[in-house]
Amino acid sequence: MHELASRTGKLARFLVFGSFVSTASNPRDIDVVLVMMVDFKLEDAPRESRTLFSHSEADARFGASVFWLRDGMLSDEMMQMLLETWQTKRDGTKRGIVEIKS
Repeated sequence: MHELASRTGKLARFLVFGSFVSTASNPRDIDVVLVMMVDFKLEDAPRESRTLFSHSEADARFGASVFWLRDGMLSDEMMQMLLETWQTKRDGTKRGIVEIKS
């Protein structure tokens, strides 16, 4: 998935969280956040990358919950709050978030 997102030439951050980033022996799925550069346009993305930007298509093809936004849409404080929300499990405990860099 990172490679497909990178092919756009507009990937700013690639974050992975959920059961995939845990000690679970068989994680159920992978949860991904794509932060795209401000000037990213979906219509300019390579065809093979576009599946990543449709939540239902990414789930069907990769078994992944993919969320995306453009860099700068959220203030640094709001982005931190969003990451903390994603990091918090239903029982209130914290899970890992990993950023993959090229």
